[in-house]
Amino acid sequence: MAMEPPPLFLCPISMELMEDPVTVATGVTYDRRSIERWFFKYGKTTCPATMQRLASFDFTPNHTLKRVISSWLDRASSSSSPSTAGSPATTSSSSSSNAMERERLPSVLAGIEETPFKATALKNLKSCMAGDEAAREDFVACGGIQVLGRVMTQALEESSAGGDFSAFRTCEEAAAVLATLPLSDDASVELLLKPECMRPVSVLVQRGSAEARLHAMSMISKISRASVRDWTAEVDVDDMVKALLELLSDGASAKLSSRALDVLLDVTARYSRGARRAKAVELGAVRVLAELLLDADRHVAERSLLLLKRMCKCPEGRLAFAEHGLAVAAVARAVLRVSGLATRLAVNVLWLVACAPAPAERVLEDMVVGGAVAKLLALMQVESSPSTKDKAVKMLRAHGAFWRQYPCFPTDLKDYLKSLN
Repeated sequence: MAMEPPPLFLCPISMELMEDPVTVATGVTYDRRSIERWFFKYGKTTCPATMQRLASFDFTPNHTLKRVISSWLDRASSSSSPSTAGSPATTSSSSSSNAMERERLPSVLAGIEETPFKATALKNLKSCMAGDEAAREDFVACGGIQVLGRVMTQALEESSAGGDFSAFRTCEEAAAVLATLPLSDDASVELLLKPECMRPVSVLVQRGSAEARLHAMSMISKISRASVRDWTAEVDVDDMVKALLELLSDGASAKLSSRALDVLLDVTARYSRGARRAKAVELGAVRVLAELLLDADRHVAERSLLLLKRMCKCPEGRLAFAEHGLAVAAVARAVLRVSGLATRLAVNVLWLVACAPAPAERVLEDMVVGGAVAKLLALMQVESSPSTKDKAVKMLRAHGAFWRQYPCFPTDLKDYLKSLN
């Protein structure tokens, strides 16, 4: 089995093993490619881990860490060789070690709230539970979720009161432990749904490190799948949506973006009133999702289109879509190009904005110039779902006369549009 790299070796932005570690003015080390992208592609002026504004964007190569990572890679390669991996002696030793660690679990939990070295204790606790299902069960049975809930709440209070970054780091380490739990039973989920756990989790989504955000969103996804209760009742949903949209806008790693879209889908599915969707639009949801579509793989495109569909069900969403210069072209690009699901969702979005009461003329112009009308006509010639084809026909019939007036519109397609009316 492949060895997991120590967290210190992972870039805080990409969460991948660093190839060229460099240190910025705050003392935090990143992989050069990731931090250059943060500063020079996205125009950020803060340290991603601490959010401190930087006066200098100079990098200092971390040669020591690079050598240590190189040595670790050599050892990992040696330890995975067939002659040693999976031998009975190694397996027996590992099982004995895990059993001893589980025996220590109650005493670790008993002292974790008192120790001044909470972050280190939590890292050790995570190591104890990693890959050990019995240890995770013991952790829950010993009241571990309640203990870490109190630790996170206290750490956040200390961090807010004095700006203590080490206290916030404690909160992140506690979340890393909780993220190892499968959360497949009602009892564990109910404990995590309590305010002392959910509020810190929400804060980590908003301003945690890349790794902490992954842990927090992983917990939310597990809770959402396992419980019928609304987890958003304990958090400020608007603040969370804003943080998720900022994360997507900043060009986060593929894994982080995927998690953020999953949480946004879950949050927006719980929007029972148009006012909540309108608030998401006000926070920039349509703009971020449209721009995300321009360079999206299949999974990101499908999620983004589903979110756009939800946003465009309210007047504010349709207005924001109409006012965005690339929204129509980005959605049209997905038709007949990404997947069958993406095509259906994209046509639904175009239907919502083009066939709403008094559709914006700019949307209709963008549809012909941006290639959406040509895509709708192409749908008539290929196999597609009846509802998708029906929406395409209705759009073409409703606005065909408007689109035919454009000189850029091909003559043969103008004749086809006439035949539909």
